[in-house]
This record gives sequence, structure tokens and C-alpha cells, in this order.
Amino acid sequence: MGIGLVDPILKPIAEQLHASPSQVSLLFTSYMAVIGVAMLITGAVSSRIGAKRTLLIGLAIIVVFSALAGLSNSIGMIVAFRAGWGLGNALFIATALATIVNSASGSVAQAIILYEAALGVGIAAGPLVGGELGTISWRGPFFGVAVLMTIALAATAFLLPASPPAPRRTSIIEPLKALRHRSLATVAVTALLYNFGFFTLLAFTPFPLEMSARQIGLIFFGWGIGLALTSVFAAPRLQRRFGTIPVVLTSLVLFGADLAVMGVYAHHRPVLAVGVIVAGLFLGVNNTLITEAVMAAAPVERGTASAAYSFVRFSGGAVAPWLAGKLGEEVNIQLPFYVGAFAVLLAVGVLASGWKPLSHLRTPTAHSEAEAEALTSADA
Repeated sequence: MGIGLVDPILKPIAEQLHASPSQVSLLFTSYMAVIGVAMLITGAVSSRIGAKRTLLIGLAIIVVFSALAGLSNSIGMIVAFRAGWGLGNALFIATALATIVNSASGSVAQAIILYEAALGVGIAAGPLVGGELGTISWRGPFFGVAVLMTIALAATAFLLPASPPAPRRTSIIEPLKALRHRSLATVAVTALLYNFGFFTLLAFTPFPLEMSARQIGLIFFGWGIGLALTSVFAAPRLQRRFGTIPVVLTSLVLFGADLAVMGVYAHHRPVLAVGVIVAGLFLGVNNTLITEAVMAAAPVERGTASAAYSFVRFSGGAVAPWLAGKLGEEVNIQLPFYVGAFAVLLAVGVLASGWKPLSHLRTPTAHSEAEAEALTSADA
């Protein structure tokens, strides 16, 4: 839920703190940049102090910095506190699913189904709750995140069994070494370019929409519903029938076309609203299957592959929001969508260039459980 709570209040923050869209978009830039770098160390931390302690530290950091962001009086302070928030988020998402699977009393498959269902509900509900809290004050969603993470912190502390450190300690440089594999690097760069389009949609669209926090929350609620449904139900069926890489290529083309249409009709709010919701359908398929591709792209441990992929991918999320805001301010509100669409189409070209190294992902296959290992990172 914390992922989407802040999105509906971007425009109110800009208006009340007298900030430009590019300044407000730095909330995403600082957050994503820190997550990307921190993903290189999360494996090393978790392997040394154990999963439970890593989760508790991550949650505590989020509680503190989200509350501080809510108490801030300037855009610079919020941006700085969002960076600290990103560190906590990186520590949490790096170990979330592995801990759930290890703690489940039933089968791994049942644990992952519950995990994906909870994730989908949270992603959809976040913007809705954020929109409602945003009608009270732009500070409301920040405090809302602090409350939610405090509940999660208490539940983790009292209900989750202790977890010992891993038998083998992970090195910080292992994710960087993993990028030497052509197949993993191809998927990671594809995700970086795709992130340009994704975060253009997420961080910039609230400004040309020019709607209330509640209205924007409802629109992104529709986006979250679409993302949740296609990630859990459509992606596995499409993968079984057509294969991972063909489906990802198709979803990227459709997402790029959606952004281009939003660029053409950037002055028409109904088109933008529909474009956001439709994008959720493509993003759900892409998020699920591209993380599946990461897990199977190279002969390295899942955690190492996920960290390497996230390090590269989140750097795209760090640059795109600021660039979209700047282009919208200094040129026009259409150009950010065109640039996002172009980046997504570049992603198609990069992924297609890996057609041979990723040949094992081209054929129809059963949807495996491995993709959920990095699903939180992919949607964060």
C-alpha cells in the first residue's frame, strides 16, 4: 500500500510548497536512486544479521523517514527524507518473499499465491487510500505510510520467528559480477529503459491531469487493479501459451503505444485517465514476466540476479521522473510522454537483441514460482 499512497498528492505538494513538477519529481529520483545503490548491499546485510533483523531495520527506517517527510516544510526536506525512506525500502523488499516462503506452514506455491494476492490488493488500494488522506492534507499519506509500517513492524517483531544468518555470507560485488552475463545484462537494460516510461506515467501524469487528490487516487486505483489482475492471472496463461520473451516484447510495444497516445492527447484529461488505467494491464504482464526472465537469465543465485537487475533497473526510475518534469516545464506537456514511449521502444530493441542468449525463454513454458522472488522489487 505504501507504494501508491504518495502519488495522488504530487500536485498538491507542488501547489502548497510552491515547487515545480521537476522539483516534486525528485521525491521519486532520490527514493529510486538510493534503492538502486542499496540493492547492492542488502544481500550482504541479510546474510550477516538474518532476514528478520533486516526486515525490522528496513521497516523502522521507513517509519522514521516517512513521518519526517510528513513533518517537512520544504520540498528539499521531503526529497532528502525520501532518500532515507528508499534505504529502508531496499532492506525490506530484498528479503520479504524469501522470509514468507520460509515461514509458511503450507506449500511454497500456497505461500506465493497469498503473497501475490496481498501485493496486488496493496498496490491497488494504496492510491485510493492516498487520495482520501490527501483530501485532508498533503501530509496525510506520509503519516499514513508511517502508521502502516508501524503495524508491519509490530507484526514482524512479535509474530515472525527468529531467523539465523545465512550459512554463506554474500559479497557486495557479486551482483556487479553477475552483470557480466550477456543475458542478465540484456534483461536489466531492458528494464531500465522500460522504467523511463513507467515512471513518466507514475510521476508526471498527475500534473497534466489537474485533478483533486481523490480523483487522481481513483484513477491510479484503476491502474493498480489492472496491474494486479494481469500480473496474477493473465501473465501465467500468456507465458504458457507463447513464451516469456515474446509476451514481454508484445507488452512493451503496447505500453509504448499507450504512452504515445497519451502524448498526442496530453491536453485531454479523459484520454490521460483511460491511458493510465490501460497501462496497468500491460505493466502487470511485463512486471511479472520480466522478473521471471531475470531469475532464469543467468547461472547465478536468485538473490544475486535480483540485486544486479534491481541496481540497473532502479537507475532508470531515478532519472525519468525528473526528466519528465523538466521537459513538461520547459517544452510542453506532450514531450515527456513521447520520450517515455521512445525509451520503451528502445527497450524492445534491446530485448530483441538478446533473442539468441535468451533462447531458453522464447518457448511456451509453465509459469514458475521463481518470478515472485523479485516481484516486490519490480513493482516498488
